[in-house]
Amino acid sequence: NAIPHCDVFEDNGYTKEEMKLVRETQKILDDRTIAVTATAVRIPTAGGHSEAVNVEFENDFELSEIRQILNASEGIVVQDNIDVNTYPMPIYANGKDDVFVGRIRRDGSQPNTLNMWIVSDNLRKGAATNTIQIAEYLLKNKLL
Repeated sequence: NAIPHCDVFEDNGYTKEEMKLVRETQKILDDRTIAVTATAVRIPTAGGHSEAVNVEFENDFELSEIRQILNASEGIVVQDNIDVNTYPMPIYANGKDDVFVGRIRRDGSQPNTLNMWIVSDNLRKGAATNTIQIAEYLLKNKLL
């Protein structure tokens, strides 16, 4: 069963968990103007987080370039072959540090907008792992 109710509801109709997604995204990207909306749904699985992500770019893009960038990114596994029903599922991410991305496609309702399905093992790929990876990246690229 899928339960669209994670945490307590706030006055705006969103749950505390949904608003946390909004605030944390803006905080991580250091941009409070980024528009984010979320619906958090509790689904009984052995573990993992799954997200339908919609990204609006300033300019148009090529899907092939997006896939190329994702494929070249450390820690990202692209599983995106709808011809043979290959896409991320929590069972694939279980016990792994990688983030799995698939269902990469243009949003048909907005220009310059991309939709993706993203899955990770929230016990392995969480704030601590991300913090370490970001720090390593900053040090490696002499940004810190």
